[in-house]
Amino acid sequence: MPDGLVPDAARRPRAWLPAAPWPAVAGRLVLGGVLVVAGAVKIPDPAAAVRAVRAYQLIPEPLVAPVAFGLPVLEVALGLALIAGVLVRAAALAAAVLLVVFMVGVASAWARGLQIDCGCFGGGGEVAAGDTAYPGELLRDLGLLAVALLLARRPRSRTCPAGAPRTAPTLPGAPSPAAPLPEESHAR
Repeated sequence: MPDGLVPDAARRPRAWLPAAPWPAVAGRLVLGGVLVVAGAVKIPDPAAAVRAVRAYQLIPEPLVAPVAFGLPVLEVALGLALIAGVLVRAAALAAAVLLVVFMVGVASAWARGLQIDCGCFGGGGEVAAGDTAYPGELLRDLGLLAVALLLARRPRSRTCPAGAPRTAPTLPGAPSPAAPLPEESHAR
């Protein structure tokens, strides 16, 4: 084989490549579903949401109600965007920030010896000693954070809307890319 030529096998996509976007679909549906459920169960009971936010003792009292009312709406909006495959990178990054904030709040409550339910799926507030589940809550959020970060890194998936860009974005005035992105080089 002459120097500089690439064998045909190296140019063809690997057999697993067409299935590669499916894990992103699963990640979007799992993370989006968790966010929608977490937000939807809080909306009908604003008093419980206020009680849950207040229990963390992290924000000033005048901000407790706005955070308690706004957080479920934000969770539902982010979850629906992920499920629909719209603005996936932005929704995944926002979810990642939200999850880090949740993890800091739970870790702070644990470190300060507070006996509270996280309020992640409704309820919240003080609980009896020994009824906390801080390690499990942190592990759950850590797993969801990993999914959010992976989706932020590779947001395209099989069920994203058709109008998404097929080439790498460029800055105004910069030369356009010569080839499609690697994940776009295989047949759909």
